[in-house]
Amino acid sequence: MTNPVNENLKKRRSIYALGKNVTLPKEKIVETIEEAVRQSPTAFNSQTVRAVILFGENSDKVWDIVEETLQAVVPAESFAKTKEKIASFRAGFGTILYFTDENIVHGLEKDFPLYAKNFANWAEQGLGGAQQAVWTALAAEGIGASLQHYNPLIDEKITSAFDLPKNWVLRAQMPFGSIEAPAGKKEFMPDAERFRVFD
Repeated sequence: MTNPVNENLKKRRSIYALGKNVTLPKEKIVETIEEAVRQSPTAFNSQTVRAVILFGENSDKVWDIVEETLQAVVPAESFAKTKEKIASFRAGFGTILYFTDENIVHGLEKDFPLYAKNFANWAEQGLGGAQQAVWTALAAEGIGASLQHYNPLIDEKITSAFDLPKNWVLRAQMPFGSIEAPAGKKEFMPDAERFRVFD
């Protein structure tokens, strides 16, 4: 008997060949993303994860900002490859921006000083859980995605472009779209190096 959760986790891969050939309505995509984030656990039920879901020109704007920012810092002789990679993300159907609400993190640090040094790490754990949940939920709908990290280089421009709260700290970007080419074979380390079971 197969486990449906694990079967969907197997579908979650880093898809870099994205397209706009998505048949799922935008409203259903938004609902899927929002529910996956909503149901993802966070320490103290702190709900520190924020997500901005972008389509069309708004999604393109993210990758325009990334390209413009990197062009200023990447050596000219290397930029063609960088530009090609960014174009592959822009080719997708949309982008999700993931943030941590630092006001909540700092509030918890103040309210629970005994655990203060852990709340930033716990917020990252919550973010990772939400990202995997969204990624897997999209994969279950036949939509490909990958997780990118151009922060903090683009943080101020993104906050300004979308008029976002300054206490939302950008942590990752997830371009998504139709799967135009499958991911390659995934290699796994030996189980004996990863797991310990005591019966």
